[in-house]
Amino acid sequence: MTGGLVQVSMKLEMKDSPGQLVAALKPISEVGGNIIAVIHQREPDLDEDTLNVQIVLELPEGRLEKLVALLKEQGVRIQRIGEERLLYKRTVILIGHLMHTDLSDTVDQIDSTGFAEVCELAMSMPAVNERSSSRITIKAVSKGDMEAALAILRRVSHQKSLLLIEPLEEIA
Repeated sequence: MTGGLVQVSMKLEMKDSPGQLVAALKPISEVGGNIIAVIHQREPDLDEDTLNVQIVLELPEGRLEKLVALLKEQGVRIQRIGEERLLYKRTVILIGHLMHTDLSDTVDQIDSTGFAEVCELAMSMPAVNERSSSRITIKAVSKGDMEAALAILRRVSHQKSLLLIEPLEEIA
């Protein structure tokens, strides 16, 4: 298949200085890419002068190598890169004290597997002492990997006293 688009996710590390993020994202347009999402969050355990950014983009086939070279020229370190290999998608609902039980830890337990990751998260928090709810979409490499990711989510939900509502549809 030539001339198609591929979806790529990357975790980038760069200097935390004015204009660095814009400079790092510019090569994407130079190779004909389209940014779908940029997640920028300061992590307290990193050096103060370093910034981690996760991006998801669409790219014409065959342009990834050129993009990597351009990013390196900008002084950007690529921590993780992957073409869209997460072909199975499942959405679940979590209900409980999600923030008090460290929702980022729950997400990290899926993301750290290497075969599945949380790709969407929407949350509703009615009040500080009330239970919140979250719609979480997970993507995985295969049906078996999706089942393994859901097993992790079931275990974590049980440990944190969260209600996990799984849809009845097949994993697809």
